[in-house]
Amino acid sequence: MTSGKRTYRLIDADTHVNEPGDLWLDRLPSKYRDRAPRIQRFDDGDAWVLEGVADPINFGLNATAGMDPMKLQPWVRWEEIRAGGYDPRARLEEMDRDHVDASTLYPTPRLSHYLIATKDPDFHLAQVRAYNDWLSEYASVAPDRLGGILLLPNRGVDMALEEFERARKLPGMVGALLGCYPHGDLQLKPEDDALWQAIADADMPLHLHVSLVNEMPQTHTARIPADLRFYDAPKRILQLIWGGVFDRIPDLNLVAVEVDIGWLPYMLEQVDDRYYRQALGAKLSLPNPPSHYVKKNMFFTYITDHYGVRNRHDIGVDRIMWSSDFPHIGADWPNSWRTLESDYSGVPDTERDAMLAGTALKLYRFDQR
Repeated sequence: MTSGKRTYRLIDADTHVNEPGDLWLDRLPSKYRDRAPRIQRFDDGDAWVLEGVADPINFGLNATAGMDPMKLQPWVRWEEIRAGGYDPRARLEEMDRDHVDASTLYPTPRLSHYLIATKDPDFHLAQVRAYNDWLSEYASVAPDRLGGILLLPNRGVDMALEEFERARKLPGMVGALLGCYPHGDLQLKPEDDALWQAIADADMPLHLHVSLVNEMPQTHTARIPADLRFYDAPKRILQLIWGGVFDRIPDLNLVAVEVDIGWLPYMLEQVDDRYYRQALGAKLSLPNPPSHYVKKNMFFTYITDHYGVRNRHDIGVDRIMWSSDFPHIGADWPNSWRTLESDYSGVPDTERDAMLAGTALKLYRFDQR
């Protein structure tokens, strides 16, 4: 995909930053400095110290790209991690080495979970604003290559609306990240529509990264932890569909990030079957089967999903975007293309190009920045 200045062959639709230890110390109002998230040195390595979180939150497995697998560990020193996590110019060099043309940027899980779960509304908002300001400065170094996904506050719909309208206008922002429903918990409510409408009116996609949360994070206890990343996504997707959000706000686009794609055909078959079996007797108010909304309003990113790529037509080629999860443990940096050449063997060029760059370019418009 070629714009006037750059050819986009590979867009990474889910990468992460490593927030610097002074981000909140430097940006929060003075009354919050003593409560600010900060990196502290421990015998085992460096870690975030967060108000209300008993254990320090290490970050070694959030900065592993390119490392020898036998050397991966949760505890590291800050100076040992790859510089592109916090330095955008270094990130551009790392992207060039992996032949990635553009990337969307998400926060570090567990650290962002803390921001999302902070109950004090004013402190919560101050931390979210500081993060969004920092992310904008990072992405604006190269807005045709770096796209910031702003973090939405969630301690009141009015608060979320105000911060969305402020942050979406900051340089380098290309989407909004939902961590918890804007009114303040994990059950969808009608008043949340005001935010969904504002996001749709701004022609920005809304993002769900792995899962919604509303509780404080815990540290990694295993050497290499594992998880089923899509476990929460079907619940949230169905909450929005059955809640009528996409009927009331038909232009809202939702991106389910880092949840993979191979499970989607089965889920859609099952929920559509139940819809058709119950629609008349239960007098369902939903005018279309759930698959209609998934294929019209939703996009999905995957890291490694051979089954999903093979069954791409049952998902929708134009609904799928590739991601590396860089610099996290899921990344194949700097050999992403080697993995992709294997994954896409036998896939027609037009379909491969859509999944690797075309859909993301339409959604995030890096070529227009």
